Amino acid sequence: MRINIKSDIVGNDEAWIYRWYGIDCVTPKNVLSALDEARKNNNERVDIYINSGGGDIFAASEIYSALIEYEGEVMIHIVGLAASAASVIACAGVSEIAPTAMLMIHNVSAQTRGDYNAMEHSAEMLKKANLTISAAYRAKTGKTDDELLDLMNRETWFTADEAVSLGFVDKHIDTSKVRLVAADSRVLSLDTLEKMKSVARENEALKKQNSHYKNYIELKEKSI
Repeated sequence: MRINIKSDIVGNDEAWIYRWYGIDCVTPKNVLSALDEARKNNNERVDIYINSGGGDIFAASEIYSALIEYEGEVMIHIVGLAASAASVIACAGVSEIAPTAMLMIHNVSAQTRGDYNAMEHSAEMLKKANLTISAAYRAKTGKTDDELLDLMNRETWFTADEAVSLGFVDKHIDTSKVRLVAADSRVLSLDTLEKMKSVARENEALKKQNSHYKNYIELKEKSI
């Protein structure tokens, strides 16, 4: 079974915003549903194709965990970009990378509002979140947390050769058998998501208002 991770990685509750605007996204629900189907087919091999700029780290963590726990074979193919949260998913099985592809790791980021207490709390949370991410890299590469956190702190981009030599990816893709692609994507910011939610809600409310008005006119015409 083929599962594509080729767009923004978002939480299940945010997927409707992307669908409403016609934007592709990947959610844990998508991947878990596909894995359930694969289990019904005698735990058939699952091929994960990654070309994603990343997204919500907790959504990526859920996908990573689901792939690690899957009873069948998991083969990961990095065909474009495995950046940020997508690089975590790339560590969930035996992996290969196209010569034109790249992998990127960096610190977890967030948006915070409030006084200095909120800022300090947010900083501590982000440091711990970095450790949870480095755990996936450590399990894959065997490198220490200090080594990995240093690479993350410097937002490190790896070519295919570097990703393989450092242990983030197991091998190179046999380019004689595949068509290579390369692309990038950017996750919608929280501010953008909130604005899009607001517009979508207003649109739905307007539709309901127009529907009620239409029903009112129809009933009025019938009563005349």
